[in-house]
Amino acid sequence: MAYLEGFIVAVPAASKEAYRALALRCAPLFREFGATRLVEAWGDDVPDGRITDFRRAVKATEDEVVVFSWIEYPSREVRDAAQTKIMNDPRMAELGAEMPFDGKRMIFGGFAALVDEGRAEGATYVDGMVAPIAPDRKDDYLAMCRSHAAMFAEHGALRVVDAWSDDVPDGEVTDFKGAVKAEGDEAILFSFIEWPSKAVRDAGWAKAMADPRMGPDAGALPFDGKRLIHGGFATLVDA
Repeated sequence: MAYLEGFIVAVPAASKEAYRALALRCAPLFREFGATRLVEAWGDDVPDGRITDFRRAVKATEDEVVVFSWIEYPSREVRDAAQTKIMNDPRMAELGAEMPFDGKRMIFGGFAALVDEGRAEGATYVDGMVAPIAPDRKDDYLAMCRSHAAMFAEHGALRVVDAWSDDVPDGEVTDFKGAVKAEGDEAILFSFIEWPSKAVRDAGWAKAMADPRMGPDAGALPFDGKRLIHGGFATLVDA
């Protein structure tokens, strides 16, 4: 299964096209370094949360939009080698100098996929989720994810990916742990569902919420649902 480098970024709404253009310029270099796919998804339906949410995770201002993105690699070894090349390639340094967002508030980390079901061809909309989880609930989470992946596929999803934190660094301003207020040795979940459209996504969720396989209420989930952050994102770049 894929190894994922996950990102959450706050981008000024006025810089949407500049961000898209930069991502498209970066994509060939990431492929050269071993990546198999790069996806940038623009915030479209990102709700406020009671405890935390995507906007608070990156300290977004009123004029900023949250971007949920990831880069896929065949393995962590390929990803680690790519990071070394990125840090030493002058082309990446030049592109980095053109970032149309505050890089100090960018959240990033490495995640190992636990479930990767379906194919993303034709996807234009993404549901993104990040949550904290106790390490000893990993098997329970995996069982839930396998059941939910099959269910969402029946209700129109193209691909479901659930990944477990593997290399999630602390940040100076914010990070994945702070985004979900992780406590102690809690791990971080990075998950997404890819859909052919927002309309299919909305209909799919309506069906899922009425499906008995959706399972327990929030209080019985294998992770703390109160600290889960989630949202809907329109695909901006899929390279």
